[in-house]
Amino acid sequence: MAGVVRRYRLLFPHHPSVMIRGFSRLLSASRHRGVLRCLVLALAVSAVWALDFDRLQQQLVARFGPAHVSLLRDWQKALAEVTAVAEKDKLKKVNDFINRQIAFEDDIDIWNQSDYWATPLETIGQGRGDCEDFSIIKYYSLRDAGVPLAKLRLVYVKARRDGPNGPYMQAHMVLAYYPTPNAEPLVLDNLVADIRPATQRSDLQPVFSFNSEAIWNGAGGNAARGAGGTGQLSRWQDLLQRARREGFD
Repeated sequence: MAGVVRRYRLLFPHHPSVMIRGFSRLLSASRHRGVLRCLVLALAVSAVWALDFDRLQQQLVARFGPAHVSLLRDWQKALAEVTAVAEKDKLKKVNDFINRQIAFEDDIDIWNQSDYWATPLETIGQGRGDCEDFSIIKYYSLRDAGVPLAKLRLVYVKARRDGPNGPYMQAHMVLAYYPTPNAEPLVLDNLVADIRPATQRSDLQPVFSFNSEAIWNGAGGNAARGAGGTGQLSRWQDLLQRARREGFD
């Protein structure tokens, strides 16, 4: 069976969802039909297999030292545990884990830059991040756990905060989950612990939303898709390239 795994892993060296579709097409013709059915089921509940955590650990130690290796392995375990649960449970478990394990801190204190979008590995390596970093690692975590890309968007918002001199507006980023294309999104945030529908987040004013494939004006499911794609977001394009080099799809 190990040989069969190696053989089909070479044929489909992609995210498990792609591999599952490839396996399914082979079921009717393959003499390994019974084994392949087991593999399809195993991959469906083990999407985290796509990430090479040994390689991630080597990179983490080389760049940040060994202090947060345990956090990396806890993240690996958390992702493995959520692959087999319903999507809404994935949202809660990932949101809770990241909000609990990552400390909030401004980019200027972490990176000595006013605005830096960290890859998931960089956030784990530092053990801290700002709102963009929280949203980005949640986005990658849910994608790795099998949530389709079309259901996830990072949303740039203006957040109303209460200060000593009264309310003020602050630039902020959250992650939105869309159960269906035109559905009201659920909001994953580091400012508010529980996941709420967008209509219950009157403190947030969406400006635009995006994922790896597109950018939208606003955040609603029926928001107009922008022209020019995500190439307009230079920080996002830079983040995607750095994440791919680290091993993230």
